[in-house]
Amino acid sequence: YLTIIEGCDKNCAYCVVPFTRGPERSRTSSSVIAEAQALADSGYTEIQLLGQNVNSYRDPSPAGWDFPTLLDRVGQIPGIRRVRFTTSHPRDFGKEIIDAIDANPALCDHVHLPVQSGSTRVLQAMQRLYTRDEYMRRIEWMKNARRRIAITTDIIVGFPGETEKDF
Repeated sequence: YLTIIEGCDKNCAYCVVPFTRGPERSRTSSSVIAEAQALADSGYTEIQLLGQNVNSYRDPSPAGWDFPTLLDRVGQIPGIRRVRFTTSHPRDFGKEIIDAIDANPALCDHVHLPVQSGSTRVLQAMQRLYTRDEYMRRIEWMKNARRRIAITTDIIVGFPGETEKDF
């Protein structure tokens, strides 16, 4: 696993709420590529890009890569046959990620995109910063991709104030 977005200064492994981790910090694209290349040189064939929210990756170096660019470039490293990523956030999940998956056969045809709730009202109460319709638009992008993309998710049920209709 290559952690491309780091959490708090204490490297809390069990923090689940982003506010407890401190502000996101992205590694430089050159450091990620160098580490992935070293792994490929050592015989590893699969890379998983891991972050609190991988989609918000922004290269702090002058190269200025976004996440779809980093994802594609890792998938171009000779010897790397599969590239996965987790965890995505619907707010930052752009169609460019699907375009990268379609274009690069080393990128796995799988996306884990937590929905949390199917109710916009509950999502707002959770402060998730996206709506049900925005989430469903991302699912449509995956359904319309040239490759068949498997989708997995996380769902929270029984959120305080959630009604039967929300559920």
